[in-house]
Amino acid sequence: MEITSEVIKRLRDKTGAGMMDCKRALEASKGDIEGAIEFLRKKGAAVGQKRSDRSAKEGIIVTRVSPDATCGVAVEVNCETDFVGRSDDFVAFAGIVADAVLRERPANVEALSHLKSPSGKTVGELLNDLLAKVGEKLEIRRFQIVQSPNGIISSYTHLGSKIGVLVEFAGIEGSGPSAVIGRDVAMQVAAMSPSVISRDQVEKTTIEHELEIYRTQAKNEGKKEQVIERIATGRLEKFYQEVCLLEQTFIKDPGKTIKDVLQDAEKLTGKPVSIRSFVRFHLGEEAK
Repeated sequence: MEITSEVIKRLRDKTGAGMMDCKRALEASKGDIEGAIEFLRKKGAAVGQKRSDRSAKEGIIVTRVSPDATCGVAVEVNCETDFVGRSDDFVAFAGIVADAVLRERPANVEALSHLKSPSGKTVGELLNDLLAKVGEKLEIRRFQIVQSPNGIISSYTHLGSKIGVLVEFAGIEGSGPSAVIGRDVAMQVAAMSPSVISRDQVEKTTIEHELEIYRTQAKNEGKKEQVIERIATGRLEKFYQEVCLLEQTFIKDPGKTIKDVLQDAEKLTGKPVSIRSFVRFHLGEEAK
């Protein structure tokens, strides 16, 4: 079969690969379109292997919540450059990955790669296709699933999809006025990066470590011995206000804390409202 510009265009339309890559694939397959597609897919896998030692720290975080708001997922998909990370193909692929995680709830990334997408291809096959097209290392780095059969999940993505948050609540609805409160709290977690929900979740070793730092600071500042403990305790309170979600100043109303926001929600819903858990993914951070 003659490898004409028309055949090359057909292959490009099917795969999105570059013109020269399509020409080489058609030459390798003696003009057979399906064989050329297979060639490009294998090339994608080869590119991934060749670039396995490269750093893939760009990309996006995607969150998804089920229609009944009882399950949410956060997914991090990485690439080498921000240019690829912002491309339509990469964003669409990350969305497919998040949808597959929400739909099938796989145990790990390996199981995820074998899941079928709506196109009929597996997630792993789609990854190889995209590898062949963009020519740089791509990686589904991690995902987390939060399920709440008798609660609801709220989500928020921030900073150009560089941060993604899931928050599990009891006492609010997945839609309506109280749903806004869920989104506001998820936005708070994205912006202020709390470590825990409440101070009783702070490890005792962490508290002692912080107190020792504050005592040393007070001594270095020349404070009298009898006030050092009081100063350290006061600074510990400020520490709680930074790391405990319930004690943080609400970013949308500095006159309130998140605890106040939940109390407002209780007046709205007529029942107790609480935060059960939260997940915060920041692109490229070390996995906890």
